[in-house]
Amino acid sequence: MPNSAFNVPPGFCSDCGSILPISKQGPIVCYACKRQWGPEVLGDMAITYTIHMNSTNTYQTAKDSNDSEDEAEGPVIDRRCPQCQNDKMSYATLQLRSADEGQTVFYTCTKCKYVSVYSAIIIVNT
Repeated sequence: MPNSAFNVPPGFCSDCGSILPISKQGPIVCYACKRQWGPEVLGDMAITYTIHMNSTNTYQTAKDSNDSEDEAEGPVIDRRCPQCQNDKMSYATLQLRSADEGQTVFYTCTKCKYVSVYSAIIIVNT
């Protein structure tokens, strides 16, 4: 094995100290310094993994429980919907632009689900 700069455990590059990727075939190439290693650099490491699959109705069950028409998608405030004139809208805020500009507020009607988007610069109704 060539000279190395670090004394590292198996699975790490002894030139730069980075963790090495696992490769099924061919040489193991360090992501950081691009040095190539043989499988002996991994020592006697054994890799095991388990894949857990969701049942086919996992997402449908969650969707069914959220389909209630009267359920709000955030805090509810007194604000008139421009489409159906309902007096209640829920809102959510997101920082879509740089941090020195205001947040964008999304108002959603609790009755007809109309979405109105308010920005500190412009008002856009969708």
